[in-house]
Amino acid sequence: MSRLAIVRLGVDVPYEQAWALQRRVHTERASSTITDTCLLLEHAPVYTAGRRTAAHERPTDGTPVIDVDRGGRVTWHGPGQLVAYPIVKIGDVGAYVLALEEALILVCADFGVAVRRVKGRSGVWVSGDPAQGLPDRSLGAVGIRVSRGVAMHGFALNCANDPSWFNRIVPCGISDSGVSSLSAETGRRIVVDEVLPYLEKRLAEVFGAEAFDLHEEDLMQAMNDSARSPKGGFGLKT
Repeated sequence: MSRLAIVRLGVDVPYEQAWALQRRVHTERASSTITDTCLLLEHAPVYTAGRRTAAHERPTDGTPVIDVDRGGRVTWHGPGQLVAYPIVKIGDVGAYVLALEEALILVCADFGVAVRRVKGRSGVWVSGDPAQGLPDRSLGAVGIRVSRGVAMHGFALNCANDPSWFNRIVPCGISDSGVSSLSAETGRRIVVDEVLPYLEKRLAEVFGAEAFDLHEEDLMQAMNDSARSPKGGFGLKT
């Protein structure tokens, strides 16, 4: 069985800082000097735009947006939203995206929320009710990049975030849908810390991997060591 290092980076993590760390971990993973790794965090408030973002989908009030190298369109990250960046070796890209969505479906079910895939859209969705004039609602968004056979970026799951942040943009370029959260769907506050252990478990399941906790300091030390030793970081060269 493969191994998956789980690294919790905490809260209010600046996007640029996490992106730089992703790129470094990606380089090490592509060189097989460290094992598959997943970064888990809450960002400081930020809008990011994927490669397919159209001009009209961006904020119209001059709010800054960070252009990134993932797929997808514009979205928001911030407090109350659980962001996962699995940096893992993959084969079939489509199967990998389905695995990420499956993990999200399972986590939502753990909290009593039924979500589904929608044809032609990535992520997971709460079904709307046309008779009541309620659109489908996005609960988890997926956007990845694959280079040298290794994926980066990942997905975001809305837990207890303020939905008004999405009012300035066209989330994921989809104008005829809404955005929701686990808290909104269940009627009780569900914070990121409550969701984390469920997500770690479900990611390990869909990847068929054994998850283990790794402190950020140990990850950095492992990558520094890998530059000096052919044996690879934290004793794993895979």
